[in-house]
This record gives sequence, structure tokens and C-alpha cells, in this order.
Amino acid sequence: MKITFLGTGTSQGVPIIACECAVCKSLDPKDKRLRSSVLIEDKGSVFVIDAGPDFRQQLLRENVKKLDAVIFTHEHKDHIAGLDEVRAFNYLYKKPVDIWATKSVEKAIRTEFAYIFSETKYPGIPEINLHEIADEKFQINETQFEPINVIHYRMPVKAYRINDFAYITDANYISDEEKKKLKGLKVLVLNALRREKHISHFTLQEAIELSNELGAEKTYFTHISHQLGLHREVAYELPDHIELAYDGLDIEVI
Repeated sequence: MKITFLGTGTSQGVPIIACECAVCKSLDPKDKRLRSSVLIEDKGSVFVIDAGPDFRQQLLRENVKKLDAVIFTHEHKDHIAGLDEVRAFNYLYKKPVDIWATKSVEKAIRTEFAYIFSETKYPGIPEINLHEIADEKFQINETQFEPINVIHYRMPVKAYRINDFAYITDANYISDEEKKKLKGLKVLVLNALRREKHISHFTLQEAIELSNELGAEKTYFTHISHQLGLHREVAYELPDHIELAYDGLDIEVI
């Protein structure tokens, strides 16, 4: 299974409009963080977890030619805003794209993209097949996804485990019962927003502690704000089994 980080950044704490912070001014491509999303290639299928405002740019950068499904973690704008871009795959393959979402995410999609569901279909609008995610495992083609319930302040968010890989974004609490589903991982991807305490995201230290607790062979941090600092400086501080992910990073999970 191949994992490509489409984006490792966040709207949280990202400076805007002629910012002079070190990350904004950095020439290191590893400091150029688009909104968080991953591309998963497994057994001939291609999936994306979350499609934020940068989705089009990310697809073009990685030369993505196929998309079997989009799986959403939660309904915040920085994770669903790029859904319209699936229309390119409708055009290429002449069929709808499968979308997997909880009831709350589906409600947000129906509100944000009401034109998709209009009785009068405008030519060229995205065509999707909605599938509901509950707490049970589900399968897309030959790949099985196990939902993991995490909390983003007070908002329920879905993390996902696929074989020995797990992806957790936008969380600051995981119950002991859900942690049991995250044991025995080869690769864990986990959000680590910044150093200072945050109301709805793990800090760098909290993420390190959780990685150690879960015991994954390798952990990659994502959903990184500019407040965390430069990639090369943060990477130097991390334990050997933990790395800071960056946009465009490819990893193999065997």
C-alpha cells in the first residue's frame, strides 16, 4: 500500500496576507503546507481521505489520474471544500465517484453543495454516490477501512485504520476503548498542530506521547500549523521513530 501526503497543513493558525513569519518566508519546499489530506493506493484502487480547498492543486501536483472514492473524517470546511473537483473524474470515467461520510458530514455536504442534489441537474455538476459511515468496518473494492472514533474538542471525528496503517487528523482526545483499535500499527499518521496547548488539536508533545503509548513502528505528524515552526528545526527534535510529514511525501506500508 502506498500513501502520498497531499497536504500536511491546516487553516488553524496559518498566517495570511503578506506574513513575515519564518515559515511563510522559507524557501524549503517542506515548509509549503497545503490543507491536510492523503492519497492511498491499494490493490489497484485509489482513495483520498478528505478533500479540502487545495484539492485541485494537490491532484494536479501528484498527477492523479484515477479516484475510486473520497472518505471524509468530518465536516469542517478545510476538509470538504474541494469536493466539487471530483467532476473531473466523472468526465474521465463517465460514472459517479463514491463518497463515504457520516450523517453529519453528509448533512454539511448537502448544504455546501446543494446544486449537486438539485432536482434540476445543471450540466457538468459533480456526480457522486453517497455511502454512510457508522462504527462498523466497511469495504471499498478490496480494501477494508476500520473507523476509529476520536474527538475534536466536542466534535466527533472519524479516524481510519487500513491493515497496519492508521490516519488521525483533527483530534485532541481518543478514548481507551478506541485506542485498542490502534495497537500493532506499522505506520501511524497523527495530527500535531503546534507546541502551545490548543482547544481541539494535539500539541507536539501530546502527539509524541500518544505515539509512544500506541507503539506504532513509525509515526508521521500532519495537520501542522505555521506556529509549530520550520520543518528542519522540528524534525531535529523528534525521536527516531517519529517524522514530520511534508506535502508530496510518499511512503510504503507493507
